[in-house]
This record gives sequence, C-alpha cells and structure tokens, in this order.
Amino acid sequence: MKEELTQFRHTDKKSLIIGSIVATLLAITPYLFYLYESVPSTQVWDTFLFSFDAGKLENANYVMWLITGKALPLMFLLIWFFTCRHWWYHVILVPTVMYAFQISAIFYDTTSPVDELQLMYYFPLMAIVIPTIYLIRAKMFDRINTANKSMEELEEEFMIKPKNVWEKVKQYF
Repeated sequence: MKEELTQFRHTDKKSLIIGSIVATLLAITPYLFYLYESVPSTQVWDTFLFSFDAGKLENANYVMWLITGKALPLMFLLIWFFTCRHWWYHVILVPTVMYAFQISAIFYDTTSPVDELQLMYYFPLMAIVIPTIYLIRAKMFDRINTANKSMEELEEEFMIKPKNVWEKVKQYF
C-alpha cells in the first residue's frame, strides 16, 4: 500500500523542470517589471543587438513601461490558464486576449490612443466563452439537482485533462 502511495507522489523530471521555470519566472517578476528603467528616454534606443524606435509614442522608456505593464499580467494569466484545473478556466481567455490585443496595439495601431477601449475585438471571444461557461454551469447544477454528486465530483467529470501543454493548446484549434 505504501508503494502505491509513493508512486502517486512521484514527480517526473519534465514536470520538475517546467515547475522550476514557472517558479523562477514568478519569483523574478519584480525585476522583469523594472527592466524598463534601464531603457533611455529617447525616441530611438540603440543597443549592440537591435535598434528600437518608439514611433508615435516618442519615448522608448515609456513604450517599455507600457509593454512590461501588459506583458507581465499576460504571463500570469497564461500560467494560470495552463495550470488551472477548474471547470471555468476558459473564462481566463477573455482577459488574456485583452492584454494580447493591448500589447499588439502598442506596436501596430498608429491612429488611436494607447489602451483605448477595443471592445469590438473582444466581443467575438466573449460571445463564445461566456455562454459556453454558462451552459457548463447550468449542466452541472442540473446534475446536482438530479444526482447525488458533490461539486468536486461534477468538476472532475467536466474537466478536460490534456496530458501536456501542447495538447491543451491543440484542443482550441
């Protein structure tokens, strides 16, 4: 019996490496956020690797501040999405897409101000995700009323369990 219990607690090398990378990223987020302070307050930022032009925003430091302010929450949401085991985890896609659109708007949108409300881009995603989550919730509560299962058992029944991150990505496309 003890051998069976230790078998379930065994962590393979792949999950240990991925967990270590995620933990390290989370631990260094304050340093990642303040990286923008090392960028000069000029229109063009020249390094030995690349040259960055701030474009219409006219200040490379400001652009990097915007990017770090959007990329870190995006990173947190992606980690949460790929590690969440609740039935409602698809809702995390809505703010994830919002941050992704905001980051792309920094680089590609030259006509509107930064972070202008872009609800028309989020609406199609929300039109799919929100009713789907509501239908899953309604189905769960219907089964609770007709069956004698607990909420945890129903979450387990509705949970999609891909074996790795790539399979989790593939289930959406």
